[in-house]
Amino acid sequence: LLSASGRLGQFGVFWCKQVRIQGFWPYPCSRVCDFVVQFSEAKLGQMRMTSSTKIMLIACGSFSPPTPMHFRMFEIARDHIHQMGLGQVVGGIVSPVHDSYAKKGLVSATHRCAMIKIGLKSSDWIRLSDWETQQEEWTRTRQVLQYHQNFINSYLKDTNGTINNQHIPAWIPEGIKKTAGQVHLKLLCGADLLESFATPGLWKDEDLEAILGYHGIVVISRAGSNPEQFIFNSDLLTRYRRNITIVTNWVTNDVSSTLIRRLLSRGMSVKYLLDEHVTEYIQKFGLFGCNSETVKDSLHVRAVVCSTN
Repeated sequence: LLSASGRLGQFGVFWCKQVRIQGFWPYPCSRVCDFVVQFSEAKLGQMRMTSSTKIMLIACGSFSPPTPMHFRMFEIARDHIHQMGLGQVVGGIVSPVHDSYAKKGLVSATHRCAMIKIGLKSSDWIRLSDWETQQEEWTRTRQVLQYHQNFINSYLKDTNGTINNQHIPAWIPEGIKKTAGQVHLKLLCGADLLESFATPGLWKDEDLEAILGYHGIVVISRAGSNPEQFIFNSDLLTRYRRNITIVTNWVTNDVSSTLIRRLLSRGMSVKYLLDEHVTEYIQKFGLFGCNSETVKDSLHVRAVVCSTN
């Protein structure tokens, strides 16, 4: 992409135009140099994380509904990274999937974003990104990571105030410009997503190469599971083993969105399994087959969303 002088070569300009067309790089082509240089210095599969490395974590998924464990994963990952001297976590992002993903039990993005905001009101470092839900169609995980990493790079490198005159998304941590050096975005996930990498046809090879090679992943596994064995059995995962951080969750929590939906559809209580205010939201709008006296409430979703800001 770059010529010997450090300028964009002919192919680099073409690549930049393509990613701008796809919506992954909303800034002038000259800025692509920052992104290219960053990853040419950190060669594919050879990332070096140190205690001074700045890290942001991003979790992608349905969040229908979001459970406390979805957010607890961020805390577990941050503690591990700090305790092991692997870097400094400066922010967390929750990115709900687009409505067109059409997964069973998936309510509208408007509802899911509202519930995520409610569930994160007590967090001072994890934020919602609704970018994925605002696209015209479902976006692959690789592209979601690319967009957010590119925006972070541009925001940190912006010295002319160009981006400051535009809308700065709420998921950008306050004061991040004071952070010295680069910020690396890593995918935060559970062991089930790691194992899904081996499912034929589910992931494109080039997507896995980019996710593992350019970003890296932080995997929260259950006590008693053996993700190391799974990695050993995969040539691809073994190749990028250095970019995979395994964190064991010693406090088991098996409360999933599927379980919550099942209980609600059966008219059973989810008290103490969900954030109380998230539960109230679900009851207010009769989500997931929930029976409620207030389903016909005349309040609109937008009014509730605004009250959570």
